[in-house]
Amino acid sequence: MASINGASSNFVPEQLFHTILTVIDYSHDPSGANRTTFVLKTHGTLEAAKQYAIHSLESLNFAPTDFQQYHIRGSRGVSESWSHGDGVLLFARAFDGQEFLVGIDTTPNNEALTATPDGNIVLPEGAKFLHYVLQISVDYNADRSGGLQTTEILGVYIHRVDAWTAAHKCLDPAQYAEYDRRGDSQFIGEWPFGEDIAVHAVSETGQNHFIAVKKPPEQKHELKQHNLRK
Repeated sequence: MASINGASSNFVPEQLFHTILTVIDYSHDPSGANRTTFVLKTHGTLEAAKQYAIHSLESLNFAPTDFQQYHIRGSRGVSESWSHGDGVLLFARAFDGQEFLVGIDTTPNNEALTATPDGNIVLPEGAKFLHYVLQISVDYNADRSGGLQTTEILGVYIHRVDAWTAAHKCLDPAQYAEYDRRGDSQFIGEWPFGEDIAVHAVSETGQNHFIAVKKPPEQKHELKQHNLRK
């Protein structure tokens, strides 16, 4: 059992539980292919993550009345019929057709982050949030707009510099037909991808992979498509 500043009841969980928000923009693409995933917060216990997840849109300054539909899983009792996916805890549909799906993803606690008994992650003084190393994969062959994206959490770090260091080591250049890394001499002063992108790689089949360092969105206006430029 870990101890920080004498808090002997704090502990280092084996797993981290991340609240994930997926925004599907049906207003611009009726197929539902245009979707973007955000990591909102991380907890050390599943129960704490669930409690946060069902109120997570409110933490971004949304209100239930901002939506045409707003459903929390389980709020209607055990006999509730739920049609929004097994992993979805909160479903909301905006008046413009955008859908918001909130669920929980789990990763190993490789950095040995410490949690309080109620499941909150302990951050050192001065730190306000965690930094996430994400792999965003885009299949431009299937959707030339780049809207067809999948996002995977590769790492969670307290310090941004550690996240950036890890981001540069996630992919093996030998496994890709094209491999671009921010900081390489040919990109000094003209990195063609988003400012949060550390690595861009293209597989033999043409799928694009972006390794990004992201922080959680704090306001609803920050819920924008990942700034990826091919």
